[in-house]
Amino acid sequence: MGRRVLVVDDEAQIRSILRAYLDAEGFTVDEAATGADALNLLRHKPDLVLLDIGLPDLTGLEVLAKIRAASDVYVILVTARAEEVDKLVGLSVGADDYITKPFSPREVVARVRTVLRRARLDSPDEPGAGVLAFAGLTIDPASREARTDAGAAELSALDFDLLVALASTPGRVFSRAQLLEKVWGYDFYGDERVVDVHIKTMRAALGDDASAPRIVGTVRGVGYKFLLAALDA
Repeated sequence: MGRRVLVVDDEAQIRSILRAYLDAEGFTVDEAATGADALNLLRHKPDLVLLDIGLPDLTGLEVLAKIRAASDVYVILVTARAEEVDKLVGLSVGADDYITKPFSPREVVARVRTVLRRARLDSPDEPGAGVLAFAGLTIDPASREARTDAGAAELSALDFDLLVALASTPGRVFSRAQLLEKVWGYDFYGDERVVDVHIKTMRAALGDDASAPRIVGTVRGVGYKFLLAALDA
């Protein structure tokens, strides 16, 4: 069975066109015209949600926030508003990519494939194996759990992958492009500043003060690096 995509848009013609293209590529497609319908169809456990921001009941960002409260399913926002603020606000609450209308259906399919090909970072089979341990922070790739002295950190799937990418090589400086290749996939279509947004949400979840970071530092004009040294180093 093909991977399942939930298409959420109040325009029936757009849903129909996207369904036709996704069907042709072997995807199983569900459709929703409202935010309430979209949330109800999450019971089908889609692999990815194409979510229009302009819905008649809830806004797409409200739907996205509700999705993120219960699931780490991939979400691509679809918006008719090209302002950067809309894109970054959406990404800060957990979107994986965005598409601006008008769009080519072929572009949408390409974006869907790109996001779904995004390999989650390899992790060992057994919980406890390969745990990354630092002062005040442990990261278990197998159980996908990060814990600080304050307890378990509530990280999105993408934020967790970004943390593992950085923590796997403490002290190494990664450019945004390198992090996009390592975490998002080499053919990511969006703005490189999506990395900045996810660094912000990751820091917030870890209790890491951006003005005086202890865990993830910013290297101005270049990118980011993990600041803690491994306990067994």
